[in-house]
Amino acid sequence: MKRIAVFISGSGTNLQQIIDNTENKNIDGKIVLVISDRKNAFGLERAENANIETLYIGKAKFIDVNERDKFIENKLKEYDVDLLVLAGFLSILPKTIINNYDKKIINIHPSLIPKYSGKGFYGDKVHKAVLENHDKLTGVTVHYVDEGIDSGQIIEQVKIEVKDDDTLDSLTQKVHKVEHKLIVKVIKEICSI
Repeated sequence: MKRIAVFISGSGTNLQQIIDNTENKNIDGKIVLVISDRKNAFGLERAENANIETLYIGKAKFIDVNERDKFIENKLKEYDVDLLVLAGFLSILPKTIINNYDKKIINIHPSLIPKYSGKGFYGDKVHKAVLENHDKLTGVTVHYVDEGIDSGQIIEQVKIEVKDDDTLDSLTQKVHKVEHKLIVKVIKEICSI
Protein backbone atom coordinates (compact mmCIF):
# COMPACT_ATOMS: atom_id res chain seq x y z
CA MET A 1 0.00 0.00 0.00
CA LYS A 2 1.49 3.31 -1.12
CA ARG A 3 1.80 6.12 1.40
CA ILE A 4 0.64 9.36 -0.20
CA ALA A 5 1.26 13.03 0.57
CA VAL A 6 -1.10 15.49 -1.13
CA PHE A 7 0.00 19.10 -1.64
CA ILE A 8 -2.78 21.70 -1.95
CA SER A 9 -3.37 25.45 -2.02
CA GLY A 10 -7.14 25.74 -2.15
CA SER A 11 -10.49 24.09 -1.58
CA GLY A 12 -9.21 20.55 -2.08
CA THR A 13 -11.90 19.09 -4.35
CA ASN A 14 -9.35 16.76 -5.96
CA LEU A 15 -8.05 15.93 -2.49
CA GLN A 16 -11.59 14.93 -1.46
CA GLN A 17 -11.79 12.53 -4.39
CA ILE A 18 -8.49 10.95 -3.35
CA ILE A 19 -9.65 10.71 0.29
CA ASP A 20 -12.94 9.06 -0.74
CA ASN A 21 -11.23 6.59 -3.07
CA THR A 22 -8.58 5.56 -0.54
CA GLU A 23 -11.19 5.16 2.18
CA ASN A 24 -13.43 2.97 0.01
CA LYS A 25 -10.36 0.93 -1.07
CA ASN A 26 -10.70 1.84 -4.76
CA ILE A 27 -7.12 3.12 -4.46
CA ASP A 28 -4.65 0.80 -2.75
CA GLY A 29 -3.02 3.65 -0.90
CA LYS A 30 -3.30 5.79 2.18
CA ILE A 31 -3.01 9.56 2.47
CA VAL A 32 -0.64 10.08 5.39
CA LEU A 33 -0.05 13.82 5.00
CA VAL A 34 -1.72 16.88 3.46
CA ILE A 35 0.54 19.90 2.99
CA SER A 36 -0.67 23.40 2.15
CA ASP A 37 1.10 26.65 1.34
CA ARG A 38 -2.07 28.54 2.31
CA LYS A 39 -3.14 28.67 5.92
CA ASN A 40 -6.87 29.00 5.21
CA ALA A 41 -7.08 26.43 2.42
CA PHE A 42 -10.35 24.54 2.84
CA GLY A 43 -8.53 21.37 1.82
CA LEU A 44 -6.85 21.38 5.25
CA GLU A 45 -10.29 21.10 6.84
CA ARG A 46 -11.18 18.24 4.50
CA ALA A 47 -8.02 16.42 5.60
CA GLU A 48 -8.66 17.06 9.30
CA ASN A 49 -12.23 15.75 8.90
CA ALA A 50 -10.71 12.53 7.54
CA ASN A 51 -8.19 12.36 10.42
CA ILE A 52 -5.23 13.00 8.11
CA GLU A 53 -2.19 14.84 9.42
CA THR A 54 -1.89 18.37 7.98
CA LEU A 55 1.01 20.78 7.63
CA TYR A 56 1.03 24.47 6.79
CA ILE A 57 4.23 25.51 5.01
CA GLY A 58 3.45 29.08 3.97
CA LYS A 59 5.53 32.24 4.26
CA ALA A 60 3.90 33.21 7.54
CA LYS A 61 5.46 30.11 9.12
CA PHE A 62 8.70 29.95 7.13
CA ILE A 63 10.45 33.18 6.20
CA ASP A 64 13.54 31.22 5.14
CA VAL A 65 12.78 29.07 2.07
CA ASN A 66 15.69 26.71 2.78
CA GLU A 67 14.35 26.08 6.27
CA ARG A 68 10.90 25.34 4.79
CA ASP A 69 12.34 22.96 2.19
CA LYS A 70 14.31 21.06 4.84
CA PHE A 71 11.16 20.85 6.99
CA ILE A 72 9.17 19.35 4.08
CA GLU A 73 11.95 16.86 3.28
CA ASN A 74 12.13 15.73 6.91
CA LYS A 75 8.35 15.32 7.14
CA LEU A 76 8.21 13.27 3.93
CA LYS A 77 10.90 10.97 5.36
CA GLU A 78 9.23 10.85 8.78
CA TYR A 79 5.92 9.78 7.19
CA ASP A 80 7.69 7.36 4.82
CA VAL A 81 5.93 8.85 1.78
CA ASP A 82 6.00 6.87 -1.49
CA LEU A 83 3.97 9.20 -3.74
CA LEU A 84 3.56 12.98 -3.81
CA VAL A 85 0.42 14.33 -5.46
CA LEU A 86 0.21 18.02 -6.35
CA ALA A 87 -3.51 18.76 -6.47
CA GLY A 88 -3.91 22.48 -7.04
CA PHE A 89 -0.61 23.26 -5.30
CA LEU A 90 0.63 26.68 -6.45
CA SER A 91 4.16 26.67 -5.02
CA ILE A 92 7.25 25.15 -6.59
CA LEU A 93 8.87 22.15 -4.92
CA PRO A 94 12.61 22.40 -4.27
CA LYS A 95 15.01 20.55 -6.58
CA THR A 96 16.17 18.29 -3.76
CA ILE A 97 12.67 16.88 -3.26
CA ILE A 98 12.11 16.56 -7.03
CA ASN A 99 15.41 14.66 -7.37
CA ASN A 100 14.79 12.46 -4.31
CA TYR A 101 11.31 11.51 -5.55
CA ASP A 102 12.00 11.10 -9.26
CA LYS A 103 8.90 9.66 -11.00
CA LYS A 104 7.13 9.68 -7.62
CA ILE A 105 5.61 13.18 -7.88
CA ILE A 106 2.56 13.82 -10.04
CA ASN A 107 0.69 17.02 -10.81
CA ILE A 108 -2.76 17.64 -12.25
CA HIS A 109 -3.08 20.60 -14.63
CA PRO A 110 -6.29 22.03 -16.15
CA SER A 111 -5.19 22.14 -19.80
CA LEU A 112 -3.81 19.97 -22.55
CA ILE A 113 -0.12 20.54 -21.86
CA PRO A 114 1.87 22.11 -23.50
CA LYS A 115 -1.00 24.54 -24.18
CA TYR A 116 -1.69 27.02 -21.37
CA SER A 117 0.97 25.64 -19.06
CA GLY A 118 4.00 27.00 -17.26
CA LYS A 119 4.43 30.13 -15.18
CA GLY A 120 1.20 32.04 -14.57
CA PHE A 121 -1.15 29.41 -15.97
CA TYR A 122 -3.29 27.84 -13.26
CA GLY A 123 -6.98 27.55 -12.36
CA ASP A 124 -9.26 30.21 -13.82
CA LYS A 125 -6.37 31.81 -15.71
CA VAL A 126 -6.22 28.71 -17.92
CA HIS A 127 -9.99 28.65 -18.51
CA LYS A 128 -10.07 32.38 -19.31
CA ALA A 129 -7.31 31.88 -21.92
CA VAL A 130 -9.24 28.99 -23.49
CA LEU A 131 -12.40 31.10 -23.77
CA GLU A 132 -10.61 34.26 -24.94
CA ASN A 133 -8.89 32.30 -27.72
CA HIS A 134 -12.15 30.60 -28.75
CA ASP A 135 -10.56 27.16 -28.43
CA LYS A 136 -12.79 24.24 -29.32
CA LEU A 137 -10.85 21.84 -27.11
CA THR A 138 -9.36 22.01 -23.66
CA GLY A 139 -8.64 19.25 -21.19
CA VAL A 140 -6.79 17.92 -18.20
CA THR A 141 -3.25 16.58 -17.93
CA VAL A 142 -1.61 14.49 -15.24
CA HIS A 143 2.17 14.53 -15.51
CA TYR A 144 5.30 13.71 -13.55
CA VAL A 145 6.96 16.68 -11.90
CA ASP A 146 10.46 17.68 -12.95
CA GLU A 147 12.48 20.85 -12.33
CA GLY A 148 10.48 22.87 -14.86
CA ILE A 149 6.94 24.20 -14.52
CA ASP A 150 4.40 21.79 -16.07
CA SER A 151 7.22 20.32 -18.16
CA GLY A 152 7.44 16.76 -16.81
CA GLN A 153 6.57 13.62 -18.75
CA ILE A 154 2.84 13.38 -19.46
CA ILE A 155 1.13 10.37 -17.89
CA GLU A 156 -2.36 10.90 -19.28
CA GLN A 157 -4.54 13.57 -20.87
CA VAL A 158 -8.29 13.84 -21.37
CA LYS A 159 -9.80 16.19 -23.95
CA ILE A 160 -12.87 18.30 -23.20
CA GLU A 161 -15.02 19.94 -25.86
CA VAL A 162 -15.56 23.67 -25.40
CA LYS A 163 -19.05 24.76 -26.48
CA ASP A 164 -19.85 28.18 -27.93
CA ASP A 165 -22.05 28.97 -24.93
CA ASP A 166 -19.53 27.88 -22.29
CA THR A 167 -18.83 30.44 -19.59
CA LEU A 168 -15.95 30.57 -17.15
CA ASP A 169 -18.18 28.85 -14.59
CA SER A 170 -19.47 26.11 -16.90
CA LEU A 171 -16.00 25.38 -18.28
CA THR A 172 -14.51 25.28 -14.78
CA GLN A 173 -17.17 22.76 -13.72
CA LYS A 174 -16.53 20.56 -16.78
CA VAL A 175 -12.79 20.57 -16.15
CA HIS A 176 -13.22 19.80 -12.43
CA LYS A 177 -15.40 16.76 -13.22
CA VAL A 178 -12.69 15.38 -15.48
CA GLU A 179 -9.92 16.24 -13.00
CA HIS A 180 -11.72 14.32 -10.24
CA LYS A 181 -11.92 11.17 -12.35
CA LEU A 182 -8.46 11.41 -13.91
CA ILE A 183 -6.51 12.03 -10.70
CA VAL A 184 -8.17 9.00 -9.10
CA LYS A 185 -7.52 6.82 -12.18
CA VAL A 186 -3.82 7.72 -12.35
CA ILE A 187 -3.22 7.32 -8.60
CA LYS A 188 -5.02 3.98 -8.66
CA GLU A 189 -2.78 2.79 -11.50
CA ILE A 190 0.40 3.99 -9.76
CA CYS A 191 -0.64 2.34 -6.49
CA SER A 192 -1.31 -0.97 -8.22
CA ILE A 193 2.28 -1.25 -9.51
